[in-house]
Amino acid sequence: MMNKKWIAGSKLWSVAMITAMVTACSAPAATNSTANAATSTTGTTKTVSVSEQTSVKYADLVSMDADDTNVSWSEADSTTIKLSGKTATVTGSGAKAANGSVTISEAGTYVLSGELTDGQIIVNVTDKGTVHLVLYGATIHDNDSAAIYIQEAGKAVITLQEGTENAVSDGKTYVYADDTTDEPDAAIFSKADLTFNGTGKLTVTGNYNEGITSKDDLKIVSGTINVKAADDGIKGKDMLAIQEGTITVDAEGDGIKSTNDTDAEKGFVAIAGGTFNIQSGNDGIQAETALVTDGGTFNIVTGGGSANAPAKAEEGPFGGGWGGGTPPTDMGTPPDGEPPADMPAADGTNATGAAPASSADKASTTASDADAAATTTTETESTSAKALKAGADLTVNGGTYTIDSMDDSLHSNSNVTINDGKITLESGDDGIHADLALTINGGTVVIAKSYEGLEGASITLNDGDVDVTSSDDGVNASGDITATTEDAAATTGEDSTQAADTTAASNISVTETTGTTSTTDQAAQSTDANGNTRPQGSAPGGMPGESAGNSELHINGGSLTVNADGDGLDSNGSIYMTGGTVIVNGPTNDGNGPLDYDGTFELSGGYLIAAGSSGMAQGTSDSSTQNTIVMTFPETQNAGTLVHVQDSDGNSILTFAPAKDYQSVVISSPDLKEDGSYEIYSGGTSTGSAADGLYTDGTYSGGTKVVAFQSTSNVTWVNESGVTTANTGMGGPGGGRGQGGFGGGRNRTQSGTSTEGTTTDGTTTSTSTTDSTK
Repeated sequence: MMNKKWIAGSKLWSVAMITAMVTACSAPAATNSTANAATSTTGTTKTVSVSEQTSVKYADLVSMDADDTNVSWSEADSTTIKLSGKTATVTGSGAKAANGSVTISEAGTYVLSGELTDGQIIVNVTDKGTVHLVLYGATIHDNDSAAIYIQEAGKAVITLQEGTENAVSDGKTYVYADDTTDEPDAAIFSKADLTFNGTGKLTVTGNYNEGITSKDDLKIVSGTINVKAADDGIKGKDMLAIQEGTITVDAEGDGIKSTNDTDAEKGFVAIAGGTFNIQSGNDGIQAETALVTDGGTFNIVTGGGSANAPAKAEEGPFGGGWGGGTPPTDMGTPPDGEPPADMPAADGTNATGAAPASSADKASTTASDADAAATTTTETESTSAKALKAGADLTVNGGTYTIDSMDDSLHSNSNVTINDGKITLESGDDGIHADLALTINGGTVVIAKSYEGLEGASITLNDGDVDVTSSDDGVNASGDITATTEDAAATTGEDSTQAADTTAASNISVTETTGTTSTTDQAAQSTDANGNTRPQGSAPGGMPGESAGNSELHINGGSLTVNADGDGLDSNGSIYMTGGTVIVNGPTNDGNGPLDYDGTFELSGGYLIAAGSSGMAQGTSDSSTQNTIVMTFPETQNAGTLVHVQDSDGNSILTFAPAKDYQSVVISSPDLKEDGSYEIYSGGTSTGSAADGLYTDGTYSGGTKVVAFQSTSNVTWVNESGVTTANTGMGGPGGGRGQGGFGGGRNRTQSGTSTEGTTTDGTTTSTSTTDSTK
């Protein structure tokens, strides 16, 4: 039975920087992987250390003291402040009212009620004591400054009294003492640690700039808080921690954010739970360093939503997008023997020509002044409208997320780790993006709309159910993991593949080179007509002279379903699959493929079904230990047309209904044997139950036998005539990748398969077989 649940077989790990990067990184988040094959190289070698870590949670970053959680008070021990129009009456010590404002100068508890139409509550406690403000049905407005201004205190705690509604607002224009002053700039502004608690309601309107700002720690323990702001909604500097509450933000800038960019231990956002409704012009929740969510319900719309995203296009030679991968080396030769006029230049550059996005999301432009013979550089900040954004690690430990973002839905300038949660995304760019490692250890992820679904330099799927729909690549492992050059980092040509399942922290090396690369799997290589050495069982990857990158895609379990207009699974390096179920409904254009990798695809377990166009089709590598069939049909099959594989005894291997038109199908199953005899059928029906097009149980019947063949290798390429050779050219309509396609492709012999299969007359129908897939 094909299991759609991942079995996580290795310990948590994360990518840690060897030296300081352009992006400031906090402690790495948890990921999961197995060590990769060693690579022998010439040229400069860069090494990135991979260490096992544990997952970071809210409690690891945030602690609450007694003042943070204190909501109790008594009239006998408090000072009451009754607001009335432009005046206030103070009963008790520690506060004075004058000129429409109230100044609190001593630590203690102050209970505010009534309405102040144009005035300010000022806290200025020089002895660093704690000031406890209880909003007991208070409405406070200041026309030209912050309505609540905490100038100095050890800590300020604002309690929203149970059963009360409170409001704080400012005017659209502030009056400052001089031109050098720019604070305060929020309706509630604090230079000290600020905490909100209680179960009442608070509405904050920041007409001038921001809603709530703390220049120190900002904590929300509980309460119902609604913020509308001309710029950012809720902003803390050293931290923004939310334990619980119902928070609604409507902000022209960022919704919720932290800003400390000088201390890697600060500037984080940590959320334990709560309900969040955020509409923001820019980022929804943005952390300068780490962003951690343990739970909660999140409804986030950024930049007007995914429908408001700018159009994206990456054109290949036949109109299809190259995606994040590399244009193919061998695109076929026209009858006159000349290469296609639109073949990409063999300059060794990546198709995208771009490095991973910088932490500041900035683009630099350069202008030259001829008279002064000088060059100046200016930076302009582009609009960032991501939903969850972290300058360092982004960790999702749980919660329910419904996101519609103009930009990436989940984004980290370092690592993204998803341990659990129910995540539904619509993105105008990447669904989930990590500059370094993207790891999914559990949960349910549905990316209903994206440009690219999952993107990272290293992507690992250990557990969970992931469904991706993309207009370009579904899963894209691209963008080399960057580190400083190590003089002693040269690796040997010996096979260093090993298990990484150890309890103690261990280090693994991932290398990137600027010279040529040869994998340790020397037996699984061949040379094409151009003299380029390539892995067997796959179509060409990089351009001449280009080495595969160190990007990696690891699939160790769970369920991954991809519907991509670009490449289905794309790695600028290699793909490793040890378990799980992967279903790819790939591109319909021949400029992309269901599978696209520049290194190798080593498959040792799990179930793989990848359907799509045939022009750029790749199979798995001969270094795989599990068997694979790559079938190319004589013509494009309509979406929904069943493809059925059974052995010669009638035992069902697989029945699948691709969601889109297709001409090639890659199938790998533990049930496939290297020396087995198999039959492939097209059409027909199944009485089984289908999930993502893959049938379980039931009986298959009524299909047309396309081919019967004998497999003698772990990667067998088949067309309607039987066993054939691996696809190396662009290909096109027609049967196997013999001499057909766009002017005929230059073909490479597939190792281990040379016998002709049995050809049927196209009218033979199948005997009834039972679908036992999954």
